[in-house]
Amino acid sequence: MLQSILFPMLAGFAVFLLGMKAMEMALHRLAGPYLDSIIRRSTDTPLRGAAVGTVTTAFLQSSTAVTVITIGMVGSGLLSFRRSLGIILGTNVGTCLTTELIGLQIHRLGWPLLIGAAFLWFATALLDEGRGSQSGSPPGTLTHTFRYTAVAAAGFGLLLVGMTMMQSLAPAIEASPLYSWLLERAGESLWWGLAAGAILTALVHSSAAVIAMIMGLAATGAMPLELGVAVVLGANVGTCATGLLAAIGSSSAGRAVALAHVALNIGGALLFAPFIMELQWLAALLSDQPAAQIAHAQTIFNVASSLLALPLCYLPIWRDIRPKGNPPAIAP
Repeated sequence: MLQSILFPMLAGFAVFLLGMKAMEMALHRLAGPYLDSIIRRSTDTPLRGAAVGTVTTAFLQSSTAVTVITIGMVGSGLLSFRRSLGIILGTNVGTCLTTELIGLQIHRLGWPLLIGAAFLWFATALLDEGRGSQSGSPPGTLTHTFRYTAVAAAGFGLLLVGMTMMQSLAPAIEASPLYSWLLERAGESLWWGLAAGAILTALVHSSAAVIAMIMGLAATGAMPLELGVAVVLGANVGTCATGLLAAIGSSSAGRAVALAHVALNIGGALLFAPFIMELQWLAALLSDQPAAQIAHAQTIFNVASSLLALPLCYLPIWRDIRPKGNPPAIAP
């Protein structure tokens, strides 16, 4: 029973992660040349920083990528710690886009997206071949834009295909003894769900992937919604693991960015943990679809946590945190 669930689940999960990474790579190639300058010029207040963090994370489909970039910029003195705080708040909001799109139940578009993306990619390859280009189109050209748009669309198609694969296993998961044990523990305390979400996300380095798997189970009725919401809170804690790894070897200010990310996500999870049932109720007001309710719960949680933390970013004490021996390139 375990093998019949584990290997297909891992296969679907791998396809989902492959799609996520393909989207991240393609969108980073499209926006990468402009990303650093946008962050430096548009983060003079925490509110603007939060807006930039939200938009760039939604575009790149990776809060981890934006967090790691921010840690690197602060560590090198290109960005002050105070300016990074708003970006960190925004990354948690921007990461909700993927799960909200999945919550629309558009998984049937997976294969059409893959086929359309393949045709578009081959069209750009033929254009390069016709021009005799050996290294592909340079960044900024229309062909380059279309090519990486095709890769991003293919990544989203793979993401949807992986979701379909994981959803198909829901009946077998529901019948497994391990799942029954988890439900019994969760019946005693939803902290089990929170811990599971944190551990899984830390292992796979993608909160969206873990939440998408939970959405698939919720969509088929295999997972109670209150347990799914608890996993969502835990996933937001587990996503801090990559930022902490990226901060190793950085400056004190870079490590402070990672710690601020941890403080925000753990603080938000602890604040909302006693109100999981209320969070589920609010999500149910927005949709009657279980998967969409999980996505809405994540969005409500992240938006509320960021709004509550935003006033703290304006405190003057953050101005004193900066890389040692490396004066900031811009004003704090």
